[in-house]
Amino acid sequence: MRVIATIFRRPFAAISLAGGLFLTGGCTTFNHDWNKTAEQPTPPAGLTGRWQGVWVSDATHHTDKLRCVVTKHDDGTYAARFQAKYHTVLTFGYTIPLKVETATNGFTFSGEANLGWLAGGVYHYEGHADTTNYFSTYSSKYDHGTFQMSRP
Repeated sequence: MRVIATIFRRPFAAISLAGGLFLTGGCTTFNHDWNKTAEQPTPPAGLTGRWQGVWVSDATHHTDKLRCVVTKHDDGTYAARFQAKYHTVLTFGYTIPLKVETATNGFTFSGEANLGWLAGGVYHYEGHADTTNYFSTYSSKYDHGTFQMSRP
C-alpha cells in the first residue's frame, strides 16, 4: 500500500493508473460475483461466501473498506477474491489462493500472491475464520497489516 501512496504523489502516474484500473473492468466482474454469491445461502459452517470489513496498514496507518468472495474449487483448493478501496476513491482487486485447514473453532489459512511491482510485489497472508469472523495478517516488502471482516 505504501508503494501506491508514493506513486500518487506523481500526477501523471496517478492519472495513468486510475485510467488503467477503469479500463480493466475488474470492479464490474467482482460486483457481479458479489451479487451472485448473495443469492446463495451462506454456508452454516464454512469459509466460502461473502465477507466485508476493513484493511489496516500497520506501516502507513491507511485503512479503508474491504470486500471478499471466497470460493472452494472442485479439487478442494480455495481462492479469495478481494476488492479494496484506497482513500475511498480508488478501487483495486486481486485473487489469492488459500491453503485452508480445519481448526477447532473454524479454519486457519495461509497463502501468497505476487500482485506485481506497482502494488508492492509478493504478499504473504495468514489468518483464521469461523462462521462469522475473518481475520488475516498480510505482509510484503513495503507494507504489512490486517484484514478484519465479517459476514454482510
